[in-house]
Amino acid sequence: MPLKLFSRSAKTDASLDPITIVSGLPRSGTSMMMQMLQAGGMEIITDNQRSADADNPKGYYEFERVKKLKDGDKSWVKGAQGKVVKVISALLEHLPNEHSYQVIFMLRNIDEILASQKQMLIRRQEPTNKVSDEKLADLFMGHLTSIKAWLNQQPNIRVLYINYNDLIQDPKPTVEAVANFLVSPLDKQSMMEVPDRKLYRQRS
Repeated sequence: MPLKLFSRSAKTDASLDPITIVSGLPRSGTSMMMQMLQAGGMEIITDNQRSADADNPKGYYEFERVKKLKDGDKSWVKGAQGKVVKVISALLEHLPNEHSYQVIFMLRNIDEILASQKQMLIRRQEPTNKVSDEKLADLFMGHLTSIKAWLNQQPNIRVLYINYNDLIQDPKPTVEAVANFLVSPLDKQSMMEVPDRKLYRQRS
């Protein structure tokens, strides 16, 4: 399957370092991309409050204050210039618009996302039948359509869409695309060593 990428130019302030955002639906490969960018030499923002576990054995790479964006906690964002932070797709619209962003947006087969989320709930002994898979799939697809349209309208945001399924099969084309998108001297060989096919456990 060919690499499915999309990028869009944006008017940005060249005097400021853009903030790199790794985004996507939960269980779409965002943690792996964070690890790849760190391996490539970029500075990431994480507080390590959420430890690695069976679902993400290499860590979640989260920053807890991101979850408070919708509540108005945005003062930390300026300090993220020139760095990388993970922001789930549902919170992208709450980023302050006075900054420039370059977003690496992870896409993954919806059936695999649903299966991965279900396994996570099972491990945590939480109910898995609150919403049907069909309903969740519809909600996720609707959200992706909406957030892509929103991203395309933002003059301060550039976007690169990465297909997780293609990345896990052959990292090299994705690593090249990410390096070109970020225009950054990344350690591409180290990045290519991050994806672990043994952790690709929910396959469609």
